[in-house]
Amino acid sequence: MQISFNWLRDFIKTDLSASEVGEILTDLGLEVEGINQYQSIPGGLEGVVIGKIVTCENHPNADKLKITQVDIGEVEHVQIVCGAPNVAAGQTVPVATIGTTLYAENGESFTIKKSKIRGKLSQGMICAEDELGLGQSHEGIMVLENHHKAGKACKEVFEIVTDEIFEIGLTPNRSDAMSHFGVARDLRAALAQKEDTTTLITPSISSFHTNNYKGAIKIDICDTDAAPRYCGLRITGLEVKPSPEHIQHRLKAIGLKPINNIVDATNYVLHEMGQPLHAFDGAKINSGVVRVQKLKEGTPFITLDGVERKLSSEDLVICNGDTPMCLAGVFGGLNSGVTAQTTEIFLESAYFNPVSIRKTAKRHGLSTDASFRYERGIDIELVEYCLKRAAILIQEVAGGVVSSEIINEYPNKHKPHQILLKYDYINTLIGHEIPREKIKKIIQDLDIKIAHVTETSVGLEVPTYRADVRRPADIVEEVLRVYGYNNIPTGNKLNSSIPDLTKNNTNQIETRISQQLVAQGFYEIYNNSLTSPKHGSDTTNMVEILNPLSSELSVMRTNLIYGMLEVLQFNINRQQQDLRFFEFGNQYHKTAEGTKQKATLDMVVTGNQLQNNWVVSAHKSDFFFLKGIVNSLLNRLGINAKETPGDNPSFKESITLSVGKTILGTYGWIDLKNFKDIAIDQDVFACTLSIDALVQFITQKVEVARLSKFPSVHRDLALLVDKSTSFKELYQIAQKTERHLLEDIGLFDVFTGKGVPEGKKSYALNFTLRDKEKTLTDKLIDKTMQKIADQYHKQLGAELRK
Repeated sequence: MQISFNWLRDFIKTDLSASEVGEILTDLGLEVEGINQYQSIPGGLEGVVIGKIVTCENHPNADKLKITQVDIGEVEHVQIVCGAPNVAAGQTVPVATIGTTLYAENGESFTIKKSKIRGKLSQGMICAEDELGLGQSHEGIMVLENHHKAGKACKEVFEIVTDEIFEIGLTPNRSDAMSHFGVARDLRAALAQKEDTTTLITPSISSFHTNNYKGAIKIDICDTDAAPRYCGLRITGLEVKPSPEHIQHRLKAIGLKPINNIVDATNYVLHEMGQPLHAFDGAKINSGVVRVQKLKEGTPFITLDGVERKLSSEDLVICNGDTPMCLAGVFGGLNSGVTAQTTEIFLESAYFNPVSIRKTAKRHGLSTDASFRYERGIDIELVEYCLKRAAILIQEVAGGVVSSEIINEYPNKHKPHQILLKYDYINTLIGHEIPREKIKKIIQDLDIKIAHVTETSVGLEVPTYRADVRRPADIVEEVLRVYGYNNIPTGNKLNSSIPDLTKNNTNQIETRISQQLVAQGFYEIYNNSLTSPKHGSDTTNMVEILNPLSSELSVMRTNLIYGMLEVLQFNINRQQQDLRFFEFGNQYHKTAEGTKQKATLDMVVTGNQLQNNWVVSAHKSDFFFLKGIVNSLLNRLGINAKETPGDNPSFKESITLSVGKTILGTYGWIDLKNFKDIAIDQDVFACTLSIDALVQFITQKVEVARLSKFPSVHRDLALLVDKSTSFKELYQIAQKTERHLLEDIGLFDVFTGKGVPEGKKSYALNFTLRDKEKTLTDKLIDKTMQKIADQYHKQLGAELRK
């Protein structure tokens, strides 16, 4: 937010410098992020002087150029080549000398240099008014009155307005400080603690009066919850034209572009007092009724930017009868605003429900100065005052008369919020005792009314403009920021609570996991928990957001994988193909019992395991690379998990990890066809682990088991199976066929392509056999493997590859 120092001093007279005021505001919680200089004429006309054209002759090498000799107050005249059609000897002109920097209206700049133009030396530039920022004309050079002395600095001739602009990083809760008056109000409270008797100057509205009664426009509020207060009046006989320079300079200083005197006046009051206003062309309200209502879903409405928008049935709209004129508190309509032909206006000042305005602004993707303030909550008691202030200002800059009484629809008057504050609570919360009289003075300087006082507490009434002060803790914060955080002494004793760390503290476990994965080349990422409904296969179990920022962020994520794939895609599109990411986060699901969240650890791997170099060649990450990472992580946590084939539809091939009947998670080869809008042309392998399950089974115990004295035997089978056959089916058939000797089954290759018939794929399986009672014989091994192969052929039609 930009605050003008000159404007601020209209409300509070102070001899402090801008930097000193900036320090005070920062201590108050209105953090000044920077102080910028403003000049009404960019560059301040530095290096531009008065020149007298002594001679003016035609350029020998160009028909439209003139060679002039100009007196700029130096010993010798300077020669300047000029192309302006009106240049002539005897003129008094502004001259930009060599080294002067001139600024264009678009912010670009150029420096005047000694140069040759068509072979003739030019030692400066005779300027037009637009080149100096003194006007818009470029028809010729600027000719001044002859009484100015040659060599005089032009900054002494023309009035240049300078200002210092505070860049304030305003926090969302401080809606009371969204104006120059609001900042001045806080500054006054801080200065009062330094025994500065400076008073707060409020713009006078005593001159407001109704000139005639040509007939007020009727106001009809159909939804008093969305529009608790609405004021309006009619001004006739005005003239739309550019605003006076002092108003234009004020607006330009804080980054606003002047439009016309009516719009500028409403913007002026907005930034002066924090109250948004809107001026409608009075002649276009042909129904005679301004109706504040909600229209039916899908009603078309063209806003000021020329875009046709479909209204929601929840949008509050200002209507001419039943015809929409304005999205209340957000954006005006194309056909109801002030134009150069406007001679009468209906001026609106209102308080709209902050939640309603925020929903409308987000729904239509609009953000304006008005919606910014309405969303955060303005002062409902300032609505009528600002209407009068704006009416007076409009009459000053545009003429006209007030042709109606103020219509003030305020059916349910807001009452000040009451808080009981105990002195002991203040001292306990701050950790330092502030004198009671000091506390009461700060509270009163903040316009908080003291309703009653007892020996132990004080009853307070909070002004309506402090929507963020609702609890005793809020009052303590107000007292502390004005008293000064820097004034709270630091003791010699440091108090600390001993954390209650359980055996398996989740934060410690996550730290251990992070260290392990980072050591293996992973990067941790964080994604938004809000996502789009299209990122889930079943929308019925998604947790919907009541007030979504947009349709793309309208539900809570049901998995972390989709977001991680988007991160992979973003990086791959920027030529980063070898990637390993992990993320800790929550999944959210809607169930019959209500909404539930589940903490998970997710990993994704794609690209090469190692970069190609003279020692090793590039080797792509695969299923078994991720398997090794997962197993090493589980070993680090002391978890002995059982692996069984999975059937998760998000994976082409997957393994389910479990301990007993508890599922730890799944890892495998991602089936990218199941993820909409993901365009990745390389294999991706992922893992999802339940944090709660990991915490449940993590152990630091080292288990020792006697090694079997009988060796294990490994045998491989290469099978040709239907493309629809999964590893899970092969695993289960083998387990049922041989329960006694079969110790483990592994998958080490899946192949489709050259040499494999259409509709088929090749699986390469590794079988581990062991008899705990004796050494296996070749005969028994061959018999066992043949029995398994026969079952594969019988149940799946599998054939052995040779």
